[in-house]
Amino acid sequence: MTVHMRMACMDDATQIQAIYAPIVAETIISFEQVVPTVEEIAERIQKAIDRYPWLVCTQDGVIMGYVYGSTHRARAAYQWSVDVSVYVHSAYRRRGIARALYTALFSMLATQGYYNAYAGIALPNAGSVGIHEAMGFVPVGVYKEVGYKLGAWHDVGWWQLAIQPKAGEPQTPVPITDLIDSPHWDNAIDMGMAHLKDLI
Repeated sequence: MTVHMRMACMDDATQIQAIYAPIVAETIISFEQVVPTVEEIAERIQKAIDRYPWLVCTQDGVIMGYVYGSTHRARAAYQWSVDVSVYVHSAYRRRGIARALYTALFSMLATQGYYNAYAGIALPNAGSVGIHEAMGFVPVGVYKEVGYKLGAWHDVGWWQLAIQPKAGEPQTPVPITDLIDSPHWDNAIDMGMAHLKDLI
């Protein structure tokens, strides 16, 4: 049994879409109404990976879960903040995979020069709230009845994590492509993989 964590590629789109599709179709966890196609997922990966980490955790080639960062807001003063999301295949939950992926992601984001991570969680979702608060996120507010899906209006709670201390003038974050194959990248992967020791 071989477990790996690595950057996603467009060839992963089929497996990622299979994880994400039931979340869109059957739950309020995602506010998307229509399941994206494999091609649309591939486009999202390609668009993201020039700037942000998009990581997958695999076991013998099977993607157990994935995590990524994305733009928090478009205006320039927000550039040091990111939105983050993690999804784990239903067959592999409660094995530390979300914690492992987030640990690696936050290390990479800090090295890139980001300071704040935000997670929007459609409520109720005790599992997602639990993993985010276990990772150190704190609640900062709720958008009341902001989205309508599956026949009802739903709240979205927002949680924030300080990725690293703030001091002095921040530098423009560097793209994730600058870190791949660097010691920083390897260290972040190792930090994440340490949470998967029972799977290795």
